[in-house]
Amino acid sequence: MAKPVPELWILRHGRTEWNDAERLQGRLDSPLTAEGEAQARRQGVILRRELPQTPVQMLSSPAGRAWRTADIAGAVARLVPEAEPDLVEVGLGEWQGQSVAEIHAAHPELTQADDPNLWKFSAPGGETLSGIETRLQALLERLEGPTVLVTHGVTSRALRCLVLGRALQDLSALPGGQGVVHHIRDGVARVIE
Repeated sequence: MAKPVPELWILRHGRTEWNDAERLQGRLDSPLTAEGEAQARRQGVILRRELPQTPVQMLSSPAGRAWRTADIAGAVARLVPEAEPDLVEVGLGEWQGQSVAEIHAAHPELTQADDPNLWKFSAPGGETLSGIETRLQALLERLEGPTVLVTHGVTSRALRCLVLGRALQDLSALPGGQGVVHHIRDGVARVIE
């Protein structure tokens, strides 16, 4: 039997320049916009208000956009982030750095996809659903207590699916959002704005 998952607060990084350009980042990076920095501060305020008085660990993807978000939010919430490589975004192989429009022009069948996230796992040379599941399950097994996780859009949804006992094919059934905090305790999820 897998050990119980501790209480989690999951943050997606703030808005980036490539988010504005609808360009896929994957394992590449682009800086936070002014709006993205404001979202990170808002997340810090939420954490400061919501976190228990007991010690809480903060782990962040080492990607610049997530690390900057963790740095800003952590400063407000009085937490010091630690880098966690398993929190990186899904690897998008040959599609990293391309715009959604460019990818759809080259692969028109993707415009028919029912799910706005699952098609990203078909990137040539990219990460698979089973790959991200294995990576994130290993991370969840290592967690020892209440933890703030700062990550990315697809990775955040995949983490929450796993913690809530849902199939990864349900990624898009879960809410996304930047500037919010996804809280999970005892199998119950809520979005804190």
